[in-house]
Amino acid sequence: MKGKARVTVTLHVCITCRRGLPDAGDGPRPGTLLHEALLAAGAPAGVRIQAVECLSACDNGCNIALSAPGRWSYVYGHMDPALHVADILAGAAAYARAPDGLVPWRDRPQIFRKQSLARIPPMES
Repeated sequence: MKGKARVTVTLHVCITCRRGLPDAGDGPRPGTLLHEALLAAGAPAGVRIQAVECLSACDNGCNIALSAPGRWSYVYGHMDPALHVADILAGAAAYARAPDGLVPWRDRPQIFRKQSLARIPPMES
């Protein structure tokens, strides 16, 4: 497929996250707002944005995760739909360019340096 970037990385966005706020009833949750904002901004080359029901890091919402086959995976918390969309997408793009998922510290957005909740080793095949 010449000329088209192959999607290899998934940016998981927890759409059930409430960011520690009370349940808004019928209104959209902050995690859903983050997901919608990321979709509206557009995924970087090689990244697909995927909604997920829960990343089990509720005390740290809004939460995202980056994963790809054969790479380290990361879970990040305390993401703000109003502030962090550009940084999340920049971090996802840097992750997509890193063959093993290990982005050099200085190449990570500040929020990825400070708000990492977990780093998970690649699964063995």
